[in-house]
Amino acid sequence: MNVRRSAAALAASAVLCVGAAPAALAAPSPSAPPAPVIPSGLFGKKDPTYDGVWRQSFALLAQHTVGVKPAKEAVDWLVGQQCAGGGFASFRADSAAACDDKTMFDTNATAMAVQALKALGGQDAAVKKGVDWLKSVQNEDGGWAFVPGTPSEGNSTSIVISALAVAGEKPADVKSKAGKSAYEGLLAFQLGCAAEPAADRGAFGYQPGPDGKLPANADATAAAVLAGLGQGAVVSPAAADTPAAALTCPATDAADPAAAAQGAAGNLAETLKKDGHLMAVTPGADQPTADIGNTADAVIALAAAGHEQSAAGALEWLKTNSAEWAKDSPAALGTLVLAAHATGTDPKAFGGTDLVSALNATGPASKAAEAKADESKRSEKSEKPVSNVWWIVGAGLAAGMGIGVLLSGRRKKNQL
Repeated sequence: MNVRRSAAALAASAVLCVGAAPAALAAPSPSAPPAPVIPSGLFGKKDPTYDGVWRQSFALLAQHTVGVKPAKEAVDWLVGQQCAGGGFASFRADSAAACDDKTMFDTNATAMAVQALKALGGQDAAVKKGVDWLKSVQNEDGGWAFVPGTPSEGNSTSIVISALAVAGEKPADVKSKAGKSAYEGLLAFQLGCAAEPAADRGAFGYQPGPDGKLPANADATAAAVLAGLGQGAVVSPAAADTPAAALTCPATDAADPAAAAQGAAGNLAETLKKDGHLMAVTPGADQPTADIGNTADAVIALAAAGHEQSAAGALEWLKTNSAEWAKDSPAALGTLVLAAHATGTDPKAFGGTDLVSALNATGPASKAAEAKADESKRSEKSEKPVSNVWWIVGAGLAAGMGIGVLLSGRRKKNQL
């Protein structure tokens, strides 16, 4: 999740390919680019070009999950981003303009928007349009790509399946024109019992590399756990807790999505044992660094699979190490709120951070906050007149007492 914006940017440049090489060779511009205009209803203050809908969806979903009623303008902004055909782009600066052939649709953004709008309720039309659009861009192999029309990959396929399940669809019944189901598309990305090294067995991959081999990918693996279990990003704490187990080999039912999800959960649990968190190689870095976003995704996935104890160490690590990473980031804060919810942890006391307040501060005031502010203003207004009245009464009493003393003194003088 933490590489979502860079992945989107790379996907955009790969598809558009508009003068990329000449631009790279051009002399740097002496003036800085203008700061992005942030719509009033949008969460976050950073450039929303590649993650506007994504971060908005996570913010609204997290708020709803913890009982915060989102601001109407925030919900309206998300609904307004949807194109007439049902799909969403990563961000549309001018939502009044009709989507056309130049609009770069985003399956991930659409899937998360569907989840958020379904959870909020009252948006059945938008949810149905989003689901119908996702079905319309399913690839023949049963999977989905980040950008429709490009090859399927494990991460997007998983995210779309989760959205379909949340919306009430049966992924096994969602089939491509070639007759391949969504789950068939997903399971093609799992590294099975023949995978080498053996440590990768059960994991899911993103896409095959240039050599044709499918490398394990933690982001795709965590997403696949939720998809295989037919769950979305909002996971309720499990009633029972069992240790995560490795993929059963030989596989008893390689076509069972739930079994595949449990094998993926086992792979995540084993990977977390090494450092207590996931690692990743970020662009430009020589050495792997801590992958906070995917660690949070792994915690949610393990909780969904009923393995909360297997996620306990990573959860504690997140409490200690995620504050700076999540600062002012709606998507990151939203993910941590959902991780806390999935494990029965108080999101208002997450390693010393109140995730809910921090998330609320990145966007429009929620209904509760607005009501509280209005109540405070009304209270101030009602208190001021009362205070003034008592001041006048007090002043009058004091003046009366002074006159009484003066008159009493005069009477005493007259008596002498």
